[in-house]
Amino acid sequence: MKGERRRARAIALKVLYEVDLVGHKEEGVATRLLEKEGLSEENVSFARELVSGVIRNKEAIDLNIRNFAPAWPVEQMPVVDRNILRLAIFEVLLDNKVPIKVAINEAVELAKKFGSDNSPKFVNGVLGSVSGLATR
Repeated sequence: MKGERRRARAIALKVLYEVDLVGHKEEGVATRLLEKEGLSEENVSFARELVSGVIRNKEAIDLNIRNFAPAWPVEQMPVVDRNILRLAIFEVLLDNKVPIKVAINEAVELAKKFGSDNSPKFVNGVLGSVSGLATR
């Protein structure tokens, strides 16, 4: 199950990346990417919930990124890092379905897999600050 959840998050990240980078419609991108994966219905729903939650709350999420990474304008961040942060901040601050440590660990793993050499440390640092807000 853990492996499927991680794959679902990776697909959600890919959807968010494509929507952000080229402006494709989230539903079409999600359907196309999820068809290839063979995930359980539960994890297909999980991935779709993550994507729709991030898209629906993007302004509030980006405001948190601006507050916790003020040296990095959101628009100038690498697209992968920006969307990993969006996904994790949604899980940490808005979704509250997984423990904060799990959401941060999963985000760092996504950063290791899809980001640059600096991405894991950057993502972990920003999310460490965000998690302080979540525990108040």
